[in-house]
Amino acid sequence: MERFGFVGLPNAGKSSLYNALAGGGALAAPYAFATKDPNIGMAKVLDHRLDQLAAMSNSKNVVPASVQFIDIGGLVEGASKGEGLGNRFLANIREADAVVFVLRAFEDDDVPGPSDPLEHLAIVETELALADLEAVEKQVEKKKKIAKLDKSVAAEAAALEAAHTILAEGTPLYRSDLHPDHAEALRPWFLLTNKPVLAVVNVGEDDVDAIPERIAPVEAEFAGRGEVIGMCVQLEAEAAQLTDPDERAEMLEGFGLGEGAMPRFLTSAYHLLGLRTFLTTGEKESRAWTFRAGYKAPQCAGVIHTDFERGFIRAEVIRWDELLEAGSWAKAREVGKMRVEGKDYEVQDGDVLDIRFNV
Repeated sequence: MERFGFVGLPNAGKSSLYNALAGGGALAAPYAFATKDPNIGMAKVLDHRLDQLAAMSNSKNVVPASVQFIDIGGLVEGASKGEGLGNRFLANIREADAVVFVLRAFEDDDVPGPSDPLEHLAIVETELALADLEAVEKQVEKKKKIAKLDKSVAAEAAALEAAHTILAEGTPLYRSDLHPDHAEALRPWFLLTNKPVLAVVNVGEDDVDAIPERIAPVEAEFAGRGEVIGMCVQLEAEAAQLTDPDERAEMLEGFGLGEGAMPRFLTSAYHLLGLRTFLTTGEKESRAWTFRAGYKAPQCAGVIHTDFERGFIRAEVIRWDELLEAGSWAKAREVGKMRVEGKDYEVQDGDVLDIRFNV
């Protein structure tokens, strides 16, 4: 399961974002290092397509896609050198698949620290880059020497050297023009800045209507290197505590938040890693399955079960909205909407599949 690590200064709203996703469980307090041990939770990726197919099929069970996320303690300037709780926090997100920056953009006299999200971003990015630089410095010369004797290490050595040059300038790898081959060669090193990034700009309750203006400077700073989403994390977390869906919707609507920012955040995080969804539906179960963009039909069959990939014969495929329009699998076949696809078919987001296999 894909993992997202939350990173930010103390009191930026990371634990509240965790609570908004998980429905509670993390201490959110207006003082530094309220979170000392990582909170690890899971969130469902809401998908209206799945809900509609489940209703059509009268499914007994509905299983959405999900992602895992890690809330670590707040970083402070000098964390890469051990300030605050230092590298202990950073180690908790090294194996995350992507990094989510939580940037404070609200004023609160009870919460210490800056309220400028760009100031937050600059400090956090510097600490991550310095931590990566330290990790690379320990290895680059060693790998270059080994590469002279073992050519199979040459690509890794070249990637480490390229990364060292970028990081020594204080630039995170995701902001650089690091060659994709080098980025791939560096994956086993779990560098903090060699990951996709998404930024959450956390605004105050009074600034909900001004979110576009609040996130604009951060979007300009990222210059397309990462996605930026604005939200009032506190309101989202309070809404998540309401177990009644109608009450939750009423609260969000009352604050002019529509369905809230959580569905958009999760969808953005999901797509950040090139993840897509295919669906299966029937009376027993409707389920959303996660796959990587570019997967062929047998690979997607393997997501369900390895036997499905090993014995793959064909897949019956239909777009989710076409199946809904037809009203059932049987009617879709009758009107010729169902396609039969073989091993070379590249599955698309929103496809509904019925796999045929033989082992």
